[in-house]
Amino acid sequence: MNLNQLEYFVTLAKEEHYTRAAQMLSITQPSLSHAISLLEQELGTRLFEKKGRNVVLTRYGKIFLPYVEETLKTLDIGVKRIKTMNGSKEGEIRLAYIYTLGSSFAPRMVRGFLDAFSDYQIDFQFTVGSTSEIVEGIKEDRFDLAFASFQDREPDLSFERIGNQKLVLVVPKNHPLAMRESVDLRETTPYPQIFFPKTSGLRPVVDQLFEKISQFPQIAFEIEEDSSMAGLVAQDFGIAIMPQIPILKTLPVKTLQIEHPAYERSVYMVTKKDHYLPPVVKAFQSYVQSETGNLEL
Repeated sequence: MNLNQLEYFVTLAKEEHYTRAAQMLSITQPSLSHAISLLEQELGTRLFEKKGRNVVLTRYGKIFLPYVEETLKTLDIGVKRIKTMNGSKEGEIRLAYIYTLGSSFAPRMVRGFLDAFSDYQIDFQFTVGSTSEIVEGIKEDRFDLAFASFQDREPDLSFERIGNQKLVLVVPKNHPLAMRESVDLRETTPYPQIFFPKTSGLRPVVDQLFEKISQFPQIAFEIEEDSSMAGLVAQDFGIAIMPQIPILKTLPVKTLQIEHPAYERSVYMVTKKDHYLPPVVKAFQSYVQSETGNLEL
């Protein structure tokens, strides 16, 4: 059973005449007869019967007709919806981003885009996760676009740098290092630390910092979400290297600049290479490109 057979069936049911129906469908009468015959064979029943020079629906044809009409109507609505969404000013954007961009950067980009394109009708779907989760989602076409860390060995993905993310050392207010404004990372190794897990895009960055000084701290806890990490630091579970996120200003913690070693923490816009992006997604992508580059996130 295929779409053509269903359209032929509805047309013949309305015209009740093979020749007229074939003319309306721009096909030959034998082609129409063959299509209807195949449909009847698949259903195991006759859908039409002769009445003079015309044909009319059988009892089973009358039962089948409203289901086919409803199916074709629903399909037509879907086709029109997709065409409308692909027009340029209406559609859906499935955006994913890492936890550290959830409190400020990602919402700011979306708000700015919606304000700049106020005549667009756009629905955003938001997903927050680790870089590894987000990369898999892009590859599986669950997300249109993402903000995440760079990940090696992903030849099918495009990583476009959109800015730098500053890292700081966060300590409890009563910590021995809290009297300082900046710190050499070598001074932090005697203290238990809270790390991002290995699935996080930030973990390799932090690991590389300690590799540069050839010293490694005791890892007291691992946690994915940066706000929760800050909360653990505030309750004296350890110290942590993390992005300078807004919530740090509201907690009883002290942030210290990392004076040594030097580091670079970049964040990227991730899409799938050679993959179709609807016009509204392309518009958002262009907006992000115009607003970022060397931005401090």
